[in-house]
Amino acid sequence: MTIGIAAVTFGFLGMMLLLFLGLHVATVLFFTAAVAIEIYFDGRLMAVYGTQLWSAMEDYILLSIPLYILLGEILVRCGATDKMYGALALWLGRLPGGLLHTNVGASALFSAVSGSSVSTAATIATVALPSFRQRGYDDRLVLGSIAAGASLGNLIPPGIAFIVYAALTNSSVGQLYAGAIIPSVLMTVLFMATIVAIALLRPDLTGPKEPKRSLAERIRGLADLTGPVIVFVVIMGSIYTGWATVTESAALSVLVALVIAAVNRTLSIRMLHESFVATANLTAITMLILAVAFFLNFALGSLNVTQTLSAFIAGLGRSPTELMWILAVFYVVLGVFFETLPMMVGTVPIVFPIIVAAGIDPIWFGVFMVLMCELSLLSPPVGMTLYVIQAVRREGNIRDVFAGTIPFVAAMVLMTAILIHFPWIATELPQRMFAPD
Repeated sequence: MTIGIAAVTFGFLGMMLLLFLGLHVATVLFFTAAVAIEIYFDGRLMAVYGTQLWSAMEDYILLSIPLYILLGEILVRCGATDKMYGALALWLGRLPGGLLHTNVGASALFSAVSGSSVSTAATIATVALPSFRQRGYDDRLVLGSIAAGASLGNLIPPGIAFIVYAALTNSSVGQLYAGAIIPSVLMTVLFMATIVAIALLRPDLTGPKEPKRSLAERIRGLADLTGPVIVFVVIMGSIYTGWATVTESAALSVLVALVIAAVNRTLSIRMLHESFVATANLTAITMLILAVAFFLNFALGSLNVTQTLSAFIAGLGRSPTELMWILAVFYVVLGVFFETLPMMVGTVPIVFPIIVAAGIDPIWFGVFMVLMCELSLLSPPVGMTLYVIQAVRREGNIRDVFAGTIPFVAAMVLMTAILIHFPWIATELPQRMFAPD
């Protein structure tokens, strides 16, 4: 059975409306799939829901999600992030903008081993905010730089969002990670350039310069970066050398994190218990949404939505660049109202066939999709990282966090334009690293 574009549009808008009303994401996705099956198949396909749920959840690659979450929890609780922040401050504190660069740099490095924007926001805010209380920095700019750095959480490999996208589209996680390397580095540079520009234009907002440190002291401080760097090398090195799969590399990184905790003398039953409980909570929420998203995919596939959308896009006659700008505006607007995971699982099943029909590289689109999700995390008023930072702050008004993100949102929009008009920055490395021999 094949349905028309009007029915697809009506169903999608109905799903977005239910999400906008505040219903739980998994409930909305399941309801949308169930209504479609009831209308077009008289409910007959509901009998396969159990089978679909089981087959979706036995996907081996999804096991990496709780492992990466656990990795981040262990590194936070073992004190590695505190040392990492201090070490980066020695090197970045003298740049125009001072410790604001440390917020971005520490977030980037922690993102490279945690894969989660929310955990990055909570961790860096906890470590960084006390450092600024007596230094005369503008509160809004401090909060904005922490939020901007946290938005790198999923964009920098091994971002969990890439695993979700890969599972939804049957793409290669390794290629997605390779595609994200250059854009994530460029995004980090743009955030730091934004801080430099603000510091030069409004030096009164950035506080006094940090005291100059000797080269020997800064080199000694690099020892505190050893743990996170080793974890990153284990993750990415094992994947790209073919020595381990994405899931196996996640398991290896957890073992390395346990060794780091033992070296720091913070490994204990209590610490592990707290890490396991936090991991279980986050994993349960994520996997429930994913399981229902796969069922929605099954319903859409049964209705041949892919063919409907492909024919519709072919009839529009738009170039790939024009199409991506339309989608960019769509996701910017959507990101104002929805969080990352709902936005991804709710739209990728619909949008991905359009991308394929337009001849756009699925790996490139995966990087674009994650960038849009990160923009939603940074955009008021729904950006989850903003509320996490305010919860850690425990004072003032959330409007200060909102205001502080504005220049960094502009930097991320600029990054979106660069990615759309120079797609090679997300396709060159995957093509080179995964080219057939």
